[in-house]
Amino acid sequence: MIKTTALLIAALAAASAALPAAAQAASTPGAPAAARMPMSCPAILKQNFKRLQDDAPQDLCQYAGKVVLVVNTASYCGFTKQYEGLEKLYAKYGGRGLVVLGFPSNDFGKQEPGNAKEIADFCFNTYGVKFPMFAKSAVTGPEANPLHASLTKATGQAPKWNFTKYLIGRDGKVLEHFPSKVTPEDPALVGKIEQALAM
Repeated sequence: MIKTTALLIAALAAASAALPAAAQAASTPGAPAAARMPMSCPAILKQNFKRLQDDAPQDLCQYAGKVVLVVNTASYCGFTKQYEGLEKLYAKYGGRGLVVLGFPSNDFGKQEPGNAKEIADFCFNTYGVKFPMFAKSAVTGPEANPLHASLTKATGQAPKWNFTKYLIGRDGKVLEHFPSKVTPEDPALVGKIEQALAM
């Protein structure tokens, strides 16, 4: 009886000692993602923009830890049909951590003349756009919105036309710049997205 009691006490002591070690392991870099602390917001996403549909302020830090594809858009451009491909990318890869962010701009050819409601209605009714869209803003020059100013600085490439694309990794690093002619279906773009999602 005494021997059994001693063994039981020893087992309980061993289990108690293991608990702090398990807790410490959960906080280490190799621990499962669910056990880690939330990712901090990278500098490039520490910005606020008004949502296109209702002007509600949106903190881009909500996309920290995601792969972000930033696109300057326009409703009356030869590349406008790319909305369809962008929405397909968002639908296909959104569950794996991709978000597409649309920034309407009237900078090129005055091809985005409408107000917020007109732009939002066009995007949804014509192309079924569900990815986040933001209020119309400048994307180039001294009046460029702060996100595009940062993207231009990081890549050395300012948007030269509508539907220029910038890919940002989960860690906030700007990975690539794609000119307007690179479509959402282009293997070069899709490959970079898949590579970024795997990291």
